[in-house]
Amino acid sequence: MDLMKMPADLPEVTLNANSELVLRKRYQKKGLDGSPIETPKQMFWRVAASIASMEAGYPDSTWKVEDLARTFYRLMIDYDFLPNSPTLMNAGTDLGQLAACFVLPVGDSMDEIFDAVKHAALIHKSGGGTGFSFSRLRPKDSRVGSTGGVASGPISFLKIFNTATEQVKQGGTRRGANMGILRVDHPDILEFIRAKEREGDLNNFNLSVALTEKFMQAVEKDEEYALVAPHTGEVIERLKAREVFELLVRKAWESGDPGIIFIDRINRDNPNPDQGEIESTNPCGEQPLLPYEACNLGSINLARFVVDRDGAKEVDWDRLREVIHLSVRFLDNVIDASEYPLERITHTVRRNRKIGLGVMGWADMLYQLRLPYSSRRGIVLAEKLMEFLQRESKSASAQLAKERGPFPGFETSVYSDQNLGPYRNATTTTIAPTGTLSIIAGCSSGVEPLFALCFVRQVMDGEKLTEANSFFVQALHDAGCHSEKVMAEVVEKGTVHGMEFLPEDLRKVFVTAMDIDPVWHLKMQAAFQKHTDNAVSKTVNLPNSATQEDIYKIYWMAYEEGCKGVTVYRDGCKSVQVLCTGEGGKDGKKAEEETRPMDRPDIVYGFTQKVRTGLGDLYLTVNEIDGKPFEVFTTIGRSGRSITAKAEAIGRLVSLALRSGVHVREIVKQLKGIGGEHPVFQKKGMLLSIPDAVSWVLENKYLQGTSPRSFDKSLSKTECPECSTELVFQEGCFVCPSCGYTKCG
Repeated sequence: MDLMKMPADLPEVTLNANSELVLRKRYQKKGLDGSPIETPKQMFWRVAASIASMEAGYPDSTWKVEDLARTFYRLMIDYDFLPNSPTLMNAGTDLGQLAACFVLPVGDSMDEIFDAVKHAALIHKSGGGTGFSFSRLRPKDSRVGSTGGVASGPISFLKIFNTATEQVKQGGTRRGANMGILRVDHPDILEFIRAKEREGDLNNFNLSVALTEKFMQAVEKDEEYALVAPHTGEVIERLKAREVFELLVRKAWESGDPGIIFIDRINRDNPNPDQGEIESTNPCGEQPLLPYEACNLGSINLARFVVDRDGAKEVDWDRLREVIHLSVRFLDNVIDASEYPLERITHTVRRNRKIGLGVMGWADMLYQLRLPYSSRRGIVLAEKLMEFLQRESKSASAQLAKERGPFPGFETSVYSDQNLGPYRNATTTTIAPTGTLSIIAGCSSGVEPLFALCFVRQVMDGEKLTEANSFFVQALHDAGCHSEKVMAEVVEKGTVHGMEFLPEDLRKVFVTAMDIDPVWHLKMQAAFQKHTDNAVSKTVNLPNSATQEDIYKIYWMAYEEGCKGVTVYRDGCKSVQVLCTGEGGKDGKKAEEETRPMDRPDIVYGFTQKVRTGLGDLYLTVNEIDGKPFEVFTTIGRSGRSITAKAEAIGRLVSLALRSGVHVREIVKQLKGIGGEHPVFQKKGMLLSIPDAVSWVLENKYLQGTSPRSFDKSLSKTECPECSTELVFQEGCFVCPSCGYTKCG
C-alpha cells in the first residue's frame, strides 16, 4: 500500500480560526508562490504516514504500519499529542529534518569557530535551533600563539554568530534561534553578563550563565572564586561571588537577560558521561545536549484527559497511559525518519536516541479540576502527573527496547550502572515550549498559566476578534455570572483579579500569569522538574514593581529546589532600560530611568519608495528589523537647502522614535494631516506636505488592515510584527498567542 496516498475514509480535521491561520502560515506545504498546496487533513496524514512507515524496519513490532499510521493521525487530529514544529513541517518532504533542538561545540580555533557558524546555518535552514557554549574560547586580549596577536574573546564571536543567523533567517518559515552559554568562571564573564544591556544587541540569542556548585557555595559564604583561562587552566583573577551573582540579578531585573543554568546539576543527570560533558542547551533552555547532539520533542495535551465521573472531574489516567506509550513510539520513529544536517549529528543522535516527551494544556487541566495554580493541591498534582508520565515513558521505552534493542550507548550509560532498563532512549521527558503547538491544539501553553483569560486578535480589514478561554466561559455560565458586560471587563483587564462581584472560588481558580506570586511560578517549575529527565521551559513572571531582591530570592530558590535553570521576566523591562548607580544594590532603587534608542546593526534591509510631493519627488527609504520599521531616510530632489534639511530632520526624528520603541501607528498619528503650501493629489488622496507624505508611506506599508487597539499601547507592550496582537513572554521567549509568531524560532 502507498502510505502517502491519503485514505478516503479518514476522519476530518476540526480547526478553530487561530489554528487554521497557524497551519496555513507555518506548517502546510507551500508552492512556489507561497500558497498552501495541501490541506490540514493532508498535512496530518503526511506526518502520520511518514513516521509510521519507520515501523516496517522492525520485524518484531506489535503494529501493522497502516494501522499505526491511522492511529498516529487520530492522535494528532484529536490534539491528544503533537510533535515539535520541524516534524510537522518536514516529515514526508524532501527536507526531512525533524528535530527541533541541537547543540554544537565551539572550539578555541578559527577553523572550529567558523565550522560552528557554518553548521549552525545548515541547522537553521532546516528549521532547528542551536545552543552553543563559548566557554572553551580563550579570553579577550589573550595571546594567540600562531599569529603573535591577541584574542578578541567570546563576545566578539557571539556577534558573528548573531549576524550569520540574521542572514539565514530572512526567507525561512521558521526563524533561526540560538542559546549562548558561558561558564561563570570564564575570565570574560562580566562582559558576557552585560552583553545585552542595550535592547536589540544579540537579538538572535538567548543568553545564560552556567553556574557551578563551587560558585554557588562561594555566593552563600560570601567568598571569592577563581576565573580560569580555559586554554591554559591558569587562574587569571578572583572575584567576589556574591557581587557577580548580584550583577546577574540586576541585569535580569533590567531586561530579563541573561538567564542562569546550573551546569553541575545538569551533568549529574547526564545519562552518557562517557561521551563527554554537557556544555549547553537548546535556545529555550529545556534540552541539555552533548556536542553534536539533537533531540526531537513532543507534547501531550493535558486538557484532553479530564473526565466527569459521577459528577466529579478527575484525570483519566488509563487513557493518558495509552497516549504516553503511543507518543514514545512516535518520537522514537521520528529519530529514524529524520535526515540530520551533519553525519556526526546523525551518529550521536542514533547512538543515544534521546526523546523529550512533555505536556501542554496544564493550566486548562487545572481550570477543569477547579484547582488554583498557586496552591499546594496544584503542586501535588503536578508532581503526581509528571511522575506518572516519567514512569510510563520509561515503561514504553523499555518495551521498544525489547522490540528493537536498547540505544547503542546503553551499556556505558548510567542506566546500566544502576541496573535499570534496558531502554530504547537515553532520555524520555522534557517540558518544552509549545507556543504554536498549543495554538493548533487550542490549549494553554506548556506548564505556564494563561497570560490572559481573553484577548483581542486583529484580523483583516481592521476587524477585531475576541478570544476567550472556553473553560472560563463555561465556569461563568455555571455560576450564572456570564454577561456581555462581564466579558467586556475581562477583555479589557485580561484577568478577573479584583472583580469582587464574581464568586471567590472562581477568582482563585481562574488566575493568570501576572496574578500569581512569583514563588508559585518557581514551585510549579520545581514540581515538574523533579520527575523530568531533561529540564523545564518556564518563565517566572514578575510585575513591573518587583525589586532586585525578589529576583535574588527566586534565583536562590531555584537552586535550592532542584531546578536546572531559571528564566525571569519583569513586566515591561525590555523597553525601559535602567541606569543604576553604585547605591542601587538589590533593592531595585535606581538613579535614573530613560528610554534608550536601539543601536543600529551593521547590516539592515529595507525599501525605497518614490513619492511625488508639491516640493519635488521625495525618496523615502525605510529599513527594517524583524519586519518592523527601524529607521527612515528622506531625500528630496530639485529643492533648496532649507527643504532638504527639513526632510532630513523629519527622517532623523522618525528614526529616533522608531529605535526608541514608539509604535509606527503613533508616528503616523502625529504626522498625518500636517498641511503645507504645495499639496498634490496622489492615487489615494491628497498629500499635504513632506511629513504627510512620510505618514502616507508608513501607514500603507505597516497599518493596512489594522486599527488602534483597545488596550494599553505603552512602550512596555510589544506587538507582533505579523498581526499586531500583543506579544507575551512565556517559556523563555516572546510569542504571539494569535498567529504563532515567535522570536525564538
